[in-house]
Amino acid sequence: MKKEQYLGVSVSPLTYDQIIQDMKTRIQAGEQSTVIAVNPEKVMTAQRDPLVKELINSSTYQIADGVGMIIASKLKKGELTERVTGVDMMGRILEMAAAENIGVFFYGAKEETVKKAKEKLEAAIPGLNVAGYENGYVKDQDALLDKIRQSGAKIVFAALGSPRQELWIRENMPKLPDVKVFQGVGGSFDVYSGNVQRAPEMYRKAGLEWLYRLMKEPKRIKRQMALPKFLIAILTSRRDQK
Repeated sequence: MKKEQYLGVSVSPLTYDQIIQDMKTRIQAGEQSTVIAVNPEKVMTAQRDPLVKELINSSTYQIADGVGMIIASKLKKGELTERVTGVDMMGRILEMAAAENIGVFFYGAKEETVKKAKEKLEAAIPGLNVAGYENGYVKDQDALLDKIRQSGAKIVFAALGSPRQELWIRENMPKLPDVKVFQGVGGSFDVYSGNVQRAPEMYRKAGLEWLYRLMKEPKRIKRQMALPKFLIAILTSRRDQK
């Protein structure tokens, strides 16, 4: 699968539909896949932390979650055509799971949050089989793995925050050979439970979800500063390559 590189970090230039189609092929072939969201903040973190870069680059699908990735692709004459957000990618995978009669497992967040997300998603997606769930505060990891195995789920969504969720996935993939898809979903359970409201569609379509979130949470300004730093680094790297 062809990947684009941004400051040494891989990104998959695939749309939602292309990822789902490729994922279905891999599931049928018995191959395991991982999904990780990539945004400018994470790319800049990867410049300082080799572990983060390794976790991203070793994933199957590095989705372009952030308008900054699309801007960078245009600057580099890349092929990224649309944002593929973590929360929406989760939704697409859930719809595929329902259509293909594949069980899914939710792991992470607070008990009331993950339970509420499960109930709301089951009500919203006909045929969805959430085969099991566990909150993010479980202490007995062996018992958790047994619960996942016994559920029969072939897709696991881990909401532990990054990079903890990616480390958990890397450590436990070999112990869960029947699970074919792992996605680290950060705060997606909070969104699907209704605890956190997403930006209105007009903001999302315009690629301004970050601005909406900043208006709601001004303290995010330090995190948002990663975007201009990232774009400056991309422009500098372009000049260096000439």
